[in-house]
Amino acid sequence: MNSEFFVDWSTQALARVEAALQVWVPMQAPAGLGEAMRYGVLDGGKRLRALLVQAAAEAAAATDTSAGRDAALRAACAVELIHAYSLVHDDMPCMDNDVLRRGKPTVHIKFGEAQAMLAGDAMQALAFEVLTPDQGVCAPTQARLCRLLARAAGQAGMAGGQAIDLASVGVTLDEAALRDMHHRKTGALLCASVQMGAACADIDETGPTWQAFTDYGEAVGLAFQVVDDILDATQASSTLGKTAGKDADANKPTYVSLLGLDRARHEAQSLLAQAHAALSRSGLPAQRTRALASLAECIVHRDY
Repeated sequence: MNSEFFVDWSTQALARVEAALQVWVPMQAPAGLGEAMRYGVLDGGKRLRALLVQAAAEAAAATDTSAGRDAALRAACAVELIHAYSLVHDDMPCMDNDVLRRGKPTVHIKFGEAQAMLAGDAMQALAFEVLTPDQGVCAPTQARLCRLLARAAGQAGMAGGQAIDLASVGVTLDEAALRDMHHRKTGALLCASVQMGAACADIDETGPTWQAFTDYGEAVGLAFQVVDDILDATQASSTLGKTAGKDADANKPTYVSLLGLDRARHEAQSLLAQAHAALSRSGLPAQRTRALASLAECIVHRDY
């Protein structure tokens, strides 16, 4: 990985996303709702999904035009809003009952459970509002982006995976069942981030380039969760910015509990190799895909 390139690239990409979210997440929402929304989404997190959108958009040449750049930025922010809403709800007492997120008190601890629930609901709706501006992004691209995001966030993706996760407390899952749960819970939104970036360039969904993007997205999506399970078992809460060991304490199945640390680490490396192989199959120049390649490395080698 070219670290100097990636630091420069990611710094610029993150700055664009933060600036746009500052504008698009309203403070003036009624009865303090805006404050809770902004607390839940601004100034925190890795913004991995937003980076994947922008890296895929650049690889597919969407960012060569102003319309493509606008679509990619909106898609990046929309994915972050969906991710942030899911974390707000996931941390609530009826789900994971967590008090720490991104190194600060969770939204329901700061603002109360009712306001946290409404903030999550409002962020979910705002994601689709951001994707559908009155001008700047053509209607077919808007529709395609909304479809990809909705499918990844709903019952077939993130929400369905969360339901399986809650139903699996104390249950022994085999590797195939665990993989399916995490493909939905975590992987679907990460893969959709890559697909949405490609969709900003109107890449044909029946062609080999789209399939390569999808294969890459599925590999890094699962790798992220494998590494998350490893870090949850090996790092301190102060490093992670969230409560460490909570899955083990809740008796939830993880890659570490099923495979052990060594095999889980091997699985992460195998998925990294699959991600790089997918980029090689994309038919795109390596110069175009280097941000995606760097992101795959970061996902697997991260320590928080």
